[in-house]
Amino acid sequence: MTVKLSRRTTAIAAIASAASIALITAGCSPAADAGSGGDGEIELTVATFNDFGYTDELLQEYMDANPGVTVVQNKAATSNDARANYFQKLGKTGLADVEAIEVDWLPEVMQYSDLLAEVPSDVTDRWLDWKVDAATDADGRLIGYGTDIGPEGVCYRSDLFAAAGLPTDRTEVAALLEGDWAKYFEVGAQYTAATGKAWFDSAGSTYQGMINQVEAAYEDPDSGDIIAADNSEVEDIYNQVLDASATQSAHLGQWSDDWFAGVGNGAYATMLCPGWMLGVISGNAEGVTTWDVADVFPNGGGNWGGSYLTVPANGKHVDEAQKLADWLTAPEQQIKAFVAAGTFPSQTEAYSDTALTEFTNDYFNGAPVGEIFTNRAKAVDVAPFKGEFYFQVNDAMQKALTRVEDGTQDKQASWDQWVQEVGAIG
Repeated sequence: MTVKLSRRTTAIAAIASAASIALITAGCSPAADAGSGGDGEIELTVATFNDFGYTDELLQEYMDANPGVTVVQNKAATSNDARANYFQKLGKTGLADVEAIEVDWLPEVMQYSDLLAEVPSDVTDRWLDWKVDAATDADGRLIGYGTDIGPEGVCYRSDLFAAAGLPTDRTEVAALLEGDWAKYFEVGAQYTAATGKAWFDSAGSTYQGMINQVEAAYEDPDSGDIIAADNSEVEDIYNQVLDASATQSAHLGQWSDDWFAGVGNGAYATMLCPGWMLGVISGNAEGVTTWDVADVFPNGGGNWGGSYLTVPANGKHVDEAQKLADWLTAPEQQIKAFVAAGTFPSQTEAYSDTALTEFTNDYFNGAPVGEIFTNRAKAVDVAPFKGEFYFQVNDAMQKALTRVEDGTQDKQASWDQWVQEVGAIG
């Protein structure tokens, strides 16, 4: 896969869904072997958020192979909680032996890369080049073990498509939506005209899929200067999504209670769908039998999301933590995580493994999701530059979009306020 890169600190947006807290897996025998921590019992903690696909059964596999090692997974309620905890404690005490991070944290993480253990060089060729580059610091140290990426398709409700007279077969839906964003919104206009109902969930989530296709949206890759307010691509996307939103959006802010309810109650017919979204849908629309996924994405390929495992350099069991992080991010384990939670592997070897490519998802009516998301990953050709101020600028943009959708401001007034806010950043 060829991806255009601006410079090392690249990442793809990833937002969190609510998750359960503190899932703990029990340890096993007191014996030890060469893979354990020696003669004594060792407890290794893994801090995650959302659903990384690290099931009880998967962690038990590691413990069975490493007697004397107990693995405890602590799952934060949200990624924001995990982020706050990470930066409050990094370089101090209180972090887990293995800490998961989102790609959007990388610009800040890289400022403290010396506080993280370096990934051994013998495994650095495991991942996509751009996945490695994103977590490599200025000294050439890779500080993150790549877990997933978020290649995107389009998830849709076949029953709602049928009610609008649109095709329902996933191959026909892919053909229907093939093209640019104008084509996606054109079909949306047909749907809303036929049903009077919403085509997509929110302007914010749709904007995110669009802006992730822009190589340098908010900051200059060479200077790091903020260019967002003067970037015509950003303004064009803002206007395009809000023009469509006026009649096609359910106006349900992503990750809100109403949005989660909408997954199950048919509040919208389509949503942009990285692999990890499959678990969000099935987990919040139990009993709904008409969700499906099409092998297509407006304007080509898009990637939304992705994470890493990091090992704090001052941890109590750094060597053992690195062994665990290595094992969890090996292609075999990442395929199992994908099967469990839809977290699509960033390891190139996995893409030729039939355990991935032939995997189907019963909830999505037997969709060949392994094949679909492998194709979607190969379609990604831009990894957008995300520097020091990306999170702040994008967060302000999401709020600007929300102000228009909830009727607080009109499109121009909200844009003007965003421009002022961006001018105050940095």
